[in-house]
Amino acid sequence: MYAYIKGILAEVNTDSIVIENQGIGYQLYVSLQALEELPAIGMEVKVYTYLHVREDAMVLFGFPDREDLKMFQMLLTVSGVGPKGALGILSALSGDDLRFAILSGDSKAIAKAPGIGAKTAQRVILELKDKVSLEDAFETKTAHITGGNVMVNGTVKNEAIQALVALGYSSSEAMKAVSQVEISQEHKVEDVLKLALKHMAF
Repeated sequence: MYAYIKGILAEVNTDSIVIENQGIGYQLYVSLQALEELPAIGMEVKVYTYLHVREDAMVLFGFPDREDLKMFQMLLTVSGVGPKGALGILSALSGDDLRFAILSGDSKAIAKAPGIGAKTAQRVILELKDKVSLEDAFETKTAHITGGNVMVNGTVKNEAIQALVALGYSSSEAMKAVSQVEISQEHKVEDVLKLALKHMAF
């Protein structure tokens, strides 16, 4: 029904915002991560939306970009995860961190979200692992470097991650560190490994 809402940020609450557009104030529930990215009240803002229809209400959820909206919609496909649970997960983890947690099987990171227990976290991993790829996890961070061709350096990334895991780091830590490295076509695994270790040192 609504793809996005663009207007003036009128209110910021603990779990929601109000955007005024054409004299109408739209209340949107947002994650804690999204709250941190908001401009000052009175500034223009664009928020991508998801309309959840219940028997007794219609509720709008807002996201700073399409990727977070996509992750929210994927979480809703997991049995036992409703809109509030999905928003809670995206409050505890950024979209990229959630992808890394799913791919590395890090259920403890997902279980830190409010209202999400260990069993639900494991179910998120089980049901979404085949829907999330390593390339998706790196896409937003590396597309501008590789000209949009994320697959070019896929093997280098995978080998660097495996090397870090062999050194004793968790899969989630390794993926996150490698994602922070700006990889070009000239980079070798050793180069990526050295740069990733530098990020881990901070």
